[in-house]
Amino acid sequence: MLDKYLEIGLKIGLEIHQQLNTSTKLFCNCKPILFKEDPDLTFLRRLRPTQSELGQVDPAAFFEFKKGIAMRYEINKESACLVEMDEEPPHPLNEEAVETVLTAALMMNANPVDEIHVMRKTVIDGSNTTGFQRTCVIAMDGWIKIGEKIIPIQHASLEEDAARKTAIEKNGKITRYRLDRLGIPLIEIATAPVIYSPQEAQSVALVLGQILRDTGKVMRGLGTIRQDLNISLVKGALIEIKGVQELELISVVLDYEIKRQLNLIKISEELKAKSITEDSLNRTFIDVTNIFKETRCKIIKNSLKKKNRVYAVRIKGFAGFLKRELMPKFRLGTEIADRARYWGKVGGIFHTDEMPAYNITNQEILLLKEKTKASEQDAVVFVADSTENSKAALNAVIDRCKEAIIGVPAETRNANPNGTSRYMRPRPGAARMYPETDIPPYLITKDLVAKMKSNLPETSKIKIARLIKEDNLNKKLAKQLVSSDYFLLFESICKKTSVNPTTVAVFLTETLIALKRDGVQIEKVPEQKIINIFIELDKGRLTKESLSEVFIWLSKNEKKDIPDALDSLDLTMYSMNQINTLLDEVIAENRETVEGLGKDSFGSLMGIVMKKARGKVDPAVVAKILKNKLK
Repeated sequence: MLDKYLEIGLKIGLEIHQQLNTSTKLFCNCKPILFKEDPDLTFLRRLRPTQSELGQVDPAAFFEFKKGIAMRYEINKESACLVEMDEEPPHPLNEEAVETVLTAALMMNANPVDEIHVMRKTVIDGSNTTGFQRTCVIAMDGWIKIGEKIIPIQHASLEEDAARKTAIEKNGKITRYRLDRLGIPLIEIATAPVIYSPQEAQSVALVLGQILRDTGKVMRGLGTIRQDLNISLVKGALIEIKGVQELELISVVLDYEIKRQLNLIKISEELKAKSITEDSLNRTFIDVTNIFKETRCKIIKNSLKKKNRVYAVRIKGFAGFLKRELMPKFRLGTEIADRARYWGKVGGIFHTDEMPAYNITNQEILLLKEKTKASEQDAVVFVADSTENSKAALNAVIDRCKEAIIGVPAETRNANPNGTSRYMRPRPGAARMYPETDIPPYLITKDLVAKMKSNLPETSKIKIARLIKEDNLNKKLAKQLVSSDYFLLFESICKKTSVNPTTVAVFLTETLIALKRDGVQIEKVPEQKIINIFIELDKGRLTKESLSEVFIWLSKNEKKDIPDALDSLDLTMYSMNQINTLLDEVIAENRETVEGLGKDSFGSLMGIVMKKARGKVDPAVVAKILKNKLK
């Protein structure tokens, strides 16, 4: 399998980003929490790119600016302040966050820098009110071991998380962001590009994630961690895929990207074999509105009602290529449409490779080809929108088709939940980084490093051994727990209750995994409520059998608590009097069985009792009383 990847020259580098569980944000004293209520205030802004110290403008920043979108920011006073609004300079670096990153870096054998210098990284997609993200390197040149292989760690850095996008307003010209997430401390770990298979990449991410969990200072749950993947092939290009949130998706995303690049390389070779060059494509955009005046296509008809026009362009030699699949359910036409949407602000494109479709007739296509002078070897792309948007979209189509002739374009892509990816923006240049002038350097002294080294957290191996010895967990369950996001929660529950550790561990690993697989939104039940569930179990106010039922109810009723769940589910525990009454009734109803079998009737009677009162009685208590009654 590895030979296959070596043959195509596959190289992968990982960037792991995870939120830190600190008491305040990175550059102010606001709490790192998200809010769900209506905002306390909103304000509107539009960001613009600036030149670097060398007079250069970053292409990714210019790309975002060209979209012409304004940002509406929403504020909650508990989770954001004037710093997030960019109305006040940032406060000094959060020392707790610095020490957490330093701890993780030392666990990865990295060398701390002498002085931390905060940098600005240009970002004008609206996710930062300042127009840049603050970031700083904490340590460099580390390594971890995967099997017998050493994976170099290029750097461990500390940066601020971005604002949270919540909606795009109806006109498409304003994006709404909440500033609660902006400024939450993030650790970034970057590996060298020495990973040579998708499976190896997933293994590296697993180990790095485990090291971060071992610090005991990272947040858990969906949205708190993401993996960015840098991937290149010998005949391909360097592609960055951002925002892979599920560990299991890493190998899938990489497999799909390999297929995409190989298929793009094949398309390029075939086009060149047909003598199609970049000069073969021209930017002659033809107004073909008249052809569609009586069309039955709803999309075009609705667009024409808004006084829009239909423009078309001939793509020489591309017939059949736009419908070529690059990765599952994703074609070259899909890729080209993404470019048109971003640069032209259009809803999408039509092309002749996908016809007949959308109620567009063969006659309309014949007239379209005739008007654009397209042969059987050519494809035609057409767009229904304003003249300005249509021409901008078709310009993007021509640019992307020219890139298809060359091969694989270097770009930044965004990961989709199904493992595919979509065009996000051009690759950033060196001009996007420059020094932060509002924050003084932060010294990392030898004494601080020595102190941190002497107090490093337990490794996973030590934790597993302790769980087996002290908590009597089996090896498989101990490994599952340590590899999960719930180890600290497990320890907290065990300290606060006398519930059997195995019961707690099984629920936090196997039960929650099963519930998530069944569609339960487990992230909607906060840790404190999970702790409270086990406190109620410890006090005998609910049973092991009802744990899942109560948890599911709480996930659907976020503002409610456990007593509400017990009332709603009719799971209020029986009193001793009620248990005795129930047992007497069951014995009376089954007297023949009792008289015939005596003590041997215990099993059948127990089954009847639990069927009537499951979730409301402790089986151990019922069994003890029933045995005494049968005597």
